[in-house]
Parts: sequence; C-alpha cells; structure tokens
Amino acid sequence: MRRTAAAFAAAAVLLAGCGTLPATGTRSPATTPTAPTSASPGATTSPGPTSPEATGAGSAPAQALEAAYEQVIANVLPSIVQINTKVGLGSGIVFDHAGHIITNAHVVGEATEMSVAFATGGADRKARLVRSFATGDLAVIKVDNPDGLRPATFADSTKVRVGQIVLAMGNPLGLSGSVTEGIVSAVGRTISEPQEAGSPGATIANSIQTSAAINPGNSGGALVNLSGQVIGIPTLAATNPELGGGAAPGIGFAIPGNTAVDIANQIIKHGKVTNSRRAALGIRGGTVLGANGQPAGVGVARVERGGGAAKAGIETGDVIVSVNDKETPTIADLTETIATLKPGTEVKVGLIRPDGSRATVVVTLGQLPGD
Repeated sequence: MRRTAAAFAAAAVLLAGCGTLPATGTRSPATTPTAPTSASPGATTSPGPTSPEATGAGSAPAQALEAAYEQVIANVLPSIVQINTKVGLGSGIVFDHAGHIITNAHVVGEATEMSVAFATGGADRKARLVRSFATGDLAVIKVDNPDGLRPATFADSTKVRVGQIVLAMGNPLGLSGSVTEGIVSAVGRTISEPQEAGSPGATIANSIQTSAAINPGNSGGALVNLSGQVIGIPTLAATNPELGGGAAPGIGFAIPGNTAVDIANQIIKHGKVTNSRRAALGIRGGTVLGANGQPAGVGVARVERGGGAAKAGIETGDVIVSVNDKETPTIADLTETIATLKPGTEVKVGLIRPDGSRATVVVTLGQLPGD
C-alpha cells in the first residue's frame, strides 16, 4: 500500500516484444490518501466528440457508445471497492456473495486487517486477509459482513482482442469510484515488478497492455470490456526515465482475468495456492557482472534438489547466459523468459562453468511452487 518507484525494467518490455520503449514502470499501488474517499463516481472520457454539433450525422453512434459506457459503469462500479490499510489504499473487486474480494498482493502489503469502502456509499466494512500470492501479485481478502455485495462478472481473458475498448475502474489517488477509458493496446506482455519491503516482486506473464489511465490507487481494480465483464486487474503503469520518472501516458498493464480467477479459487478452496501453473528452472541465483561492469549472466547460488536444473547437471557456481539461444544477462531476463514457458517444456540452457568453459544442457522445466 505504499507509493513505489520502478516496477519493471525496460528489458521486460523488450523481451515481451515492445520494441525499443525506453521505459521503466511504476506499480499503481497503494497511495497515501489525499482525497476524501466518499467522492462520487468519476466520469469517463470520451474517445471523440459526442455532441450533435461536433459529430453531425455521426451523433447517433456517438450517443450509443456513450450510453454503453454509462450502462457498464452503472452495472460494474458497485462491485469495485476501496481497500484501506494503516499505510495507504488501493482497489479491489467483489468476487462472490460470501464476501471474498480480489486485489493485488502489493495493495495489501503486510496488512492482515483492513477496511473496505464502496463506491456506492455506506459505512466502511472490516475485512481480513485470506491469503496473498506474492509471486503473482494477487491476494484475496474477505469482508466480515457480505450483505448486499454484488460480485463482478469475469470474461474469458484469452479472448481479449487488441483494439477492444476497455474501462479501468478503481480509486486513483483516493478518488473513489473513478473510471478511465482506453483500448487494449497489446496482449501477451511479460513484465516484472520491483522487490521491496512487504512486496518481494512478481513476474507477470501474458499481461494485458492498455491505454486506459492507471494511477496510484488503481491497483487491484478492474479492467472491464463494454459487456461489463472484468478482463484484467490493473497493476502497473509505465514511467519514462527521460522525463525524470514521470508517467508515460497510455501505457498500463493488467493481470489477465483468468489468472486472477484461478488463483482466487485456489485460495478460497484450499487456503493457499496449490498450483501456480508457472514453469520453474529450479535454481536460485542473481545477476553477475562481466569484466566491463555490465550484466553478463545469472550466477547459480543454489540448485533445488530434484528440480529440472539439478537433473540436467547445472551446479552451484555455473553462470546461465541463455535459454533457447536467447541471452539472459540478468536475473530479470531469465525470470521473464521462463515465465513465458510451461511446466514440462524442454529448453536449452547455455552455461559458463567455473573454469570458464561453455556448455549447453537440456532442462525439463518444473513447476514454480505455490505457497
């Protein structure tokens, strides 16, 4: 629930095929409350003029689009909540009638108790943490009193289309019930978050990129299509280092809705995540520098017993320099590359041994542990 700085390295975007974007990112996390949380729901911005004078013969389609926005907001906003802890605030989505709410793990932070406010008004309700899954930056909390809650409807996020109009709903800067609009700019991005106190960081595969504005406090809210269905959880907003870390307009990222639903169902049913559905190499390590002072690979500090790396002959002291001929100069590069693959996949791992010799081994990827 704290304001944060960099959230993903430029390399994360480059690895995901984002061209030469010279950006780092900032999570849209918790933000220290700076505005009354009882503010009325915010308005959306229109993709173009909607008045008859401005649109002429096109006014009817514009009015129909405006009506669609209004209907979606009226239907979905009651399912969006503001989560308040002792150190800040963020957003959440009502998941079921039992009182479970999905949000980002970094919104909850280290808090185990919090209060929840609704965009439709009424008294705040006490809530408690059910479980955080920091690896995927997702968490489930539960309100003590679930009376009258309206669960949101989730879409199949594998069917999200580039160019699709979307609305981002949440509580940016503490402005309760705010809505921004944009499109789906890209799908299948792999991005990484920072490692900080109370937030060990996460690598998010298959994220949805959107032009809808995502600001501090939006995290954990909803990215919604014009059918009123949640397709993603807004999590990151890009910043531009050339602007002194200022916002890079129109570049935000959301965790796919299918991922959020899967993790939430596991937490609710088992009290923890039992199946991450994520691939793992089976090592612990960190970035090592070459003679020129630049990142040169990932030094293996520990090999997990019984993991894919151990079975392939990777040992402590080896330096991993590539996966399937794709260079991995940093631990972030390696993590992001593995995140795009599935458990059971065979990959070629390029190594530099402690004696300076080079080797290539074939590793069958295991599964990243849940909780």
